[in-house]
Amino acid sequence: MDDHQLAEPAAAPAAPAAAELASADAPAAAPFLPFALPDIGEEEIAAVVECLRSGWVTTGPTARRFEAAFRDYLGADLQAISVNSATAGLHLALESLGIGPGDEVIVPTLTFTATAEVVRYLGAQPVLVDVDAATLNMDPQAVETAITPRTRAIVPVHYAGMACEMDALLALARRHGLRVVEDAAHAFPTRYRGRLVGTLESDITVFSFYANKTMTTGEGGMVVVRDPELARRIRLMRLHGISQDAFDRYVSKTPAWFYEVVAAGFKYNLTDIAAAIGIEQLRKIDRFLEQRRRLAARYDEALAGLPLVLPPRPEGDSTHAWHLYVVRLKENAPLRRDQLIVRLSELGIGTSVHFIPLHRQPYWRDNCVFDPGRFPVAEAAFDAMLTLPLYTRMRDADQERVIHALHGLLSC
Repeated sequence: MDDHQLAEPAAAPAAPAAAELASADAPAAAPFLPFALPDIGEEEIAAVVECLRSGWVTTGPTARRFEAAFRDYLGADLQAISVNSATAGLHLALESLGIGPGDEVIVPTLTFTATAEVVRYLGAQPVLVDVDAATLNMDPQAVETAITPRTRAIVPVHYAGMACEMDALLALARRHGLRVVEDAAHAFPTRYRGRLVGTLESDITVFSFYANKTMTTGEGGMVVVRDPELARRIRLMRLHGISQDAFDRYVSKTPAWFYEVVAAGFKYNLTDIAAAIGIEQLRKIDRFLEQRRRLAARYDEALAGLPLVLPPRPEGDSTHAWHLYVVRLKENAPLRRDQLIVRLSELGIGTSVHFIPLHRQPYWRDNCVFDPGRFPVAEAAFDAMLTLPLYTRMRDADQERVIHALHGLLSC
């Protein structure tokens, strides 16, 4: 799931009320603070230069090394297949499972449109369900209610970096003979009951490496699968339905020009240039995760007294990737969500909203059959939520600006 919401808006002139809140730590002239920013170092730059000089820039040896490194990080009997976006990965995943016209696929309404649009690519029908009030993850009870004789698959979305209740969802899938494709765009590296997302019993898991994710390749993603037949189909359809990999053809020591087109495939391969970035990012992922955890803990402590619902903490040996830090305003907050976003922007602080529920979007509103009253949790959450800045390049002073501004605007 790719949420293309990274663009930095221009900093608005500070209103008088905003200027009064400025401090030595957050002067009115301070640079605009985005809600997300990629962390690209000299290692990634050098890796890209090396790739460019190698003469092989499209899918080739570096992409294969990236896939192997990602598989090794997960540490399970899996295959990892790189793609040019998580959207592409979700499309390939559902296609490999045979999803098609007349089928229904259950997705949460609180997600980016990619989760549902890939179902439509295949001529199938997305069925939207509500989310859990605490976690904002797919509600297993809502899923069970939505299952019909046409249901073929469930797509849980690990919202903000915290895993869904996968035991309940997988049990539902087994009971009803359904396939499970995890949209893990937010969830690397997240653990569910001690196990990394990507190593659970679902059929396929798809990760995103978009620019604002916990690690990035600019654009890109990874499909993780156990079943060798599903992996074969995904690899085939990833690049035009051609029976022989381009890299193998071009580096063969014997004539290997012949290939066959055996399916109407897609153009979803990841370039070696992007994979070179991914290899270096993957080497840093544990450090990135620790920084995100530290920033989230600082927010938890500093914002505890404000009229905010803070993100839930996972229980036991589950963990959070902290891709997003999403808060919800309580009823007694002095400002509403949209007002708060504007006031923070006036102070040079960027925020976002994750997400406008799909049932509110014109296309899905007009092309899905559902009762709007079936989404009370998503409705209430959307009206109150905003995403605060959190990224690995964020300095403590940057975070203090956000904390100071929230206290100035929300203290009752």
